[in-house]
Amino acid sequence: MNISDLLNRVPQPEPWSEGEKIPWDYPAFSQRMLQEHLSQSHDAASRRFATIDAHVLWIHQRLLFGRPSAVLDLGCGPGLYTQRLARLGHTCLGIDFSPASIAYARQQSDEEKLACSYVQEDLRSANFGHDHGLVMFIYGELNVFRPADARKILHKAHQALGPGGVLLLEVHTYEVFERMGKQPPRWQAKTSGLFSEKPHLELYENVWNDEQAVLTERYYIIDAEKGEVTPYAACNQAYTQAQYHLLLAEAGFSGITFYPGLGENAEPGDLFVITARR
Repeated sequence: MNISDLLNRVPQPEPWSEGEKIPWDYPAFSQRMLQEHLSQSHDAASRRFATIDAHVLWIHQRLLFGRPSAVLDLGCGPGLYTQRLARLGHTCLGIDFSPASIAYARQQSDEEKLACSYVQEDLRSANFGHDHGLVMFIYGELNVFRPADARKILHKAHQALGPGGVLLLEVHTYEVFERMGKQPPRWQAKTSGLFSEKPHLELYENVWNDEQAVLTERYYIIDAEKGEVTPYAACNQAYTQAQYHLLLAEAGFSGITFYPGLGENAEPGDLFVITARR
């Protein structure tokens, strides 16, 4: 892609036509993303450790009643939740698409001899196992999947739970994607960043498709030396609370309960929490 292609880009792309998600599984990208996961200066990739500690305590006490359980963490990243849960006596399985995150999670688990195992695979095709007491799918990751894939993942999660097992789902509000889709484009000059280790310009714009309720996030990375443009795109499906409830009911879940967020005294924000039982 060159500058002319960028100037002549389609103003309203069809959702998922330019890509499904940013390249989590590219080795170099995943290594740079791992550093963002571990950073304590922001919550953009993973939350800060103190916040995770509080979330894990809430999960351990409120959802698992302090009893050892088998936990499946979908989109586990570098294992920041699973390792803490394992220290509290739980046995954990984490699945993620990022090779660097999975390698880090395995290394940390092996060093502490924690009851954790990790699989690098796409959630759409991964084997979720069975008889879990808790399946976690947090930080809005469900929204990056097409509706058909989201339904498939939720159905697999239902099948992976033992009788009475709990699904912990953290999702985005409809309003946050609608709001993001109406924000103006922005650009930054960077000496290095998530998308490139070399000096570059990063152009970022959002497009909201009101009919399909999909936010397309576009990233254009312009190499400072060569002027070459590399495009990336990620889509996010928005759902109302009623639509989330229907998705879970269709997957076989019952006892569907909504919370403003993870942890005690969570306040409403761009993400909220749903629990449901098999």
